[in-house]
Amino acid sequence: MKTKILFLSAAMLGVLAPVASAQQGTVNGAAGGAVTGAIIGGPVGAAVGGVAGAVAGTAIDPPPERVVTYVEQAPAPASPVVIKEKIVVGKPIPETVVLTPVPDSPKYAYAVVNEQRVIVDPQTRTVVQVVR
Repeated sequence: MKTKILFLSAAMLGVLAPVASAQQGTVNGAAGGAVTGAIIGGPVGAAVGGVAGAVAGTAIDPPPERVVTYVEQAPAPASPVVIKEKIVVGKPIPETVVLTPVPDSPKYAYAVVNEQRVIVDPQTRTVVQVVR
């Protein structure tokens, strides 16, 4: 039985490895969850653990405090932006929203949408944090 578990764990890692360069956090979470699940619950545990690990692996790191402080204190744009979609951390912001770069932090931009200041990854337009 242990040989079967080890084989399944190795197979899961082998299947997930090519994706690692594209989505490192998700793969690490999925592979780790699959191995842990396999050890605890066999093949079914591997599947459940892989899904749970993938979800945990996609968690978004919060921006540095200096970025949050800058966005809190930056002047709001002259014309407010209102969209129908709800602003959700981890989801992309619509292309119609103009992003303002955060000086000295090219990994971050911000916008004021629906009267909320949001910090965004400018490359993916993914909301990183909603500033309260």
